[in-house]
Amino acid sequence: MKTLKQAKIGDVVKVVKLHGEGAVKRRIMDMGITKGVEVHIHKAAPLGDPVEVTVRGYELSLRKADAEMIEVE
Repeated sequence: MKTLKQAKIGDVVKVVKLHGEGAVKRRIMDMGITKGVEVHIHKAAPLGDPVEVTVRGYELSLRKADAEMIEVE
């Protein structure tokens, strides 16, 4: 299992599954990150948190904790 947190800068990955429960999972889905969508990793902050990605044509910043809940391939 590979998570979005483990993906390298410049990678384009596909979301396989969302982990987490309740409001946290709903918030991730509300940002446009759903099963089957492609995510392009642009850059990370100096300490690695947050990471900047492009999802469905817009840029988004995700915390490491949120990125860990997103399983990708």
